[in-house]
Amino acid sequence: MTVNGIFVSPERSARIDWVDYAKGICIVMVVMMHSVLGVEAAAGQTGFMNHFVTYAKPFRMPDFFLISGLFLAVVIDRDWRTYLDRKVVHFAYFYLLWVTIQFGFKAPGFAAEAGWRHVGLLYLEAFIEPFGTLWFIYLLPICFVVTKLSRRVPPMAVWLVAAALEIAHVATGWTVIDEFCARFVYFYSGYILAGYVFALSDRARAKPSLALVGLALWALFNGGIVWSGFSEWPLVSLALGLAGAGAIVVMATLLSRTQWLGFLRYCGEHSIVIYLAFFLPMAATRTLLLRSGLIPDVGLVSLIVTVAGVAGAVAIWRLALALRANFLFERPDAFWIVPKRPAPALQPAE
Repeated sequence: MTVNGIFVSPERSARIDWVDYAKGICIVMVVMMHSVLGVEAAAGQTGFMNHFVTYAKPFRMPDFFLISGLFLAVVIDRDWRTYLDRKVVHFAYFYLLWVTIQFGFKAPGFAAEAGWRHVGLLYLEAFIEPFGTLWFIYLLPICFVVTKLSRRVPPMAVWLVAAALEIAHVATGWTVIDEFCARFVYFYSGYILAGYVFALSDRARAKPSLALVGLALWALFNGGIVWSGFSEWPLVSLALGLAGAGAIVVMATLLSRTQWLGFLRYCGEHSIVIYLAFFLPMAATRTLLLRSGLIPDVGLVSLIVTVAGVAGAVAIWRLALALRANFLFERPDAFWIVPKRPAPALQPAE
């Protein structure tokens, strides 16, 4: 099978190993960000984990969006009914379900502050303004639809517009608008540059020593720009995002080549599980540790909360399967517009 002109060999099996490693790195960084910032906000001080969050900011979400668009060429020519089922209804189901679950945990606190009527309005608002940590799966369907609608537009024209939106650093205050402008260029880059991304991975796998040198240079470059305070500048942010996404691809390829840090691959294989459920163990562990005062170091608390967020999400998923509550993480047949078919040789990064 080919992806944007690059042949993907059959021996890569049902999943492409480095893609799962890349998704695993990204989802761990996302959990880390929410965990660290949440702990620091509650504690009123920062810890050593803040340095990792700051360092990863330029490439954390760009790589997630690039990977999400990587396999789009395989499915974009499907009829609209099938496409919308797989790329819109799929995420809409999980958003509706999990925004309700998250809201259920937070509703009593909202009601104590402003009353239950206000809680109802906040819940309705969540379908316009994404709630909490769920904005990513709210935005992905929009990216899929926009990309298919622009199918007949020259790719370079679309990319230049997307790049201009990122460079503009749009700040309307609406999450969907602002994040779309900031992230669509990376999603679209994954789509139109998939062949180059696979080629980069193949080169890294063939020449690991050279890849390591490249990663070291990137790490110094990214750190230098971040700590100098220039990472948010127009054009600079775009360059750092693309460079960082490429670095994660190389890093993931090297890890898959050696089969090191297998837990990252596992996290990548179950990234949607972790993304949906990490908020609960994260918040519970944060509250427990900060209220108990057992660990005075904010950085260490942040690290523990990050681990608890990832491990706890997997534990919730396992418990759901054991209790036959698969609907929490798997879309039931009743919510499929087009019947499921056997999985293709290539798995989308979803």
